[in-house]
Amino acid sequence: MKRIYQTILSFLVLAGILVGCQNKPAAKAVAEENKAEKPLEWSRNANIYEVNIRQYTPEGTINAFAEHMPRLKEMGVDILWLMPVYPISEKNRKGSMGSYYAVADYRAVNPEFGTMEDLKNLVKKAHEMDMKVILDWVANHTGWDNVIMDEHKDWYTQNEEGEIVIPEGTDWTDTADLNYDNEDMRKYMTESLKFWITNADVDGFRCDVAGMVPTDFWEKARKELDAVKPVFMLAEDGGHELLENAFDMGYGWDFHHIMNDVAKGEKNANDMEAFFAKVDTIYPADSYIMNFITNHDENSWNGTVKERMGEGGKAFAVLTFTMPGMPLIYSGQEAGMDKRLKFFEKDEIDWSNMELASFYKELIALKKNNKALQNGVKGGKLVRIPSDKNEEIFAFSREAEGNKVVVILNLSKNAVKATLELGANEGNYACYKDGNKHDLAAKLEVELKPWEYRVYVK
Repeated sequence: MKRIYQTILSFLVLAGILVGCQNKPAAKAVAEENKAEKPLEWSRNANIYEVNIRQYTPEGTINAFAEHMPRLKEMGVDILWLMPVYPISEKNRKGSMGSYYAVADYRAVNPEFGTMEDLKNLVKKAHEMDMKVILDWVANHTGWDNVIMDEHKDWYTQNEEGEIVIPEGTDWTDTADLNYDNEDMRKYMTESLKFWITNADVDGFRCDVAGMVPTDFWEKARKELDAVKPVFMLAEDGGHELLENAFDMGYGWDFHHIMNDVAKGEKNANDMEAFFAKVDTIYPADSYIMNFITNHDENSWNGTVKERMGEGGKAFAVLTFTMPGMPLIYSGQEAGMDKRLKFFEKDEIDWSNMELASFYKELIALKKNNKALQNGVKGGKLVRIPSDKNEEIFAFSREAEGNKVVVILNLSKNAVKATLELGANEGNYACYKDGNKHDLAAKLEVELKPWEYRVYVK
């Protein structure tokens, strides 16, 4: 669903996550202690892949998507995030097929996608491949004919006339707002989350518009979910209060918007440094940011990677895999998808050109094989490498556990000659793509084509 509220998120959201701040106020130390054993260790060098089942194959089914899983495993995918798999409401439906986020039943599988057994088999197959599966969860609202509506009108937000309303400040006319002042509704929602862990063995949830749901609900629910099985939780939001005790990872919306603006020439590499410089220490050090150049919202509503980033798409993708946080790949991204997928209709992904599959496979391997690029506090802090062309060149190093990565990006449409002040980062490195050796001098002279990137490992 289109996220109207995203435009008002401050640039500080998730900022603290980006640098992995080490000096926490005492109150935050308590929060860190309460977040014991999270995030899960298997997520430390993980990537995440968003699955749009409806558009993935001609069939648009769970079983048809499952045929692609060996390919994704070979590419190096760790976490499969399935867009909502639940039945879609028919009342007030948008388009002929409706929105995945207008849920008709929280405890069933959309029959257009398949059966509960199909989903269980997909999760089982993923686990056998050493991949994890998280489900998209829609806690803020339901569709207008959800199975709970007739008997539990009091579970919904109502106006003065006693009419159920849509989420405030949105155009989501196909959804009805849930009332989190109702404890019975909260219990039902938590039990529904637990249903999928118990019955399908899923590994966690991506929670839609998580910031529109009270934080105390998420914190209590998280404890109950972990009591069933330790889970990984992703918030479509990045407010620090959500990341203290409830969620492991939040969206990197603000940095994503900066990348879009740099691509359009409205901002430059120095604005990225300013973003890092203004980070606030109130955010939990060991939370993750999810970095992306596209996702289902961006693709359908704001444009393809080509539309928004032009020729800079690959350079920004490299940045999402090397900056602090977890990189996301959206369905079709590895196929260079250059069309906006319709949101309420069938609109199949074109898989005929897989030219970017090897590009993402190499980036995933870079992420997995270098300790400096680990997620959370175990990864290295991003330190910018200055140059005489700071507006165009964004270069940085990250170092951890005896491993160092140096990244040099020309984030402009112009060829650039620059001198980089590597200083202590000088030395012998290998190119991440081919392993060729490079001697990087303390004062490094570089000539970069438009949007060219270089990544060296040591």
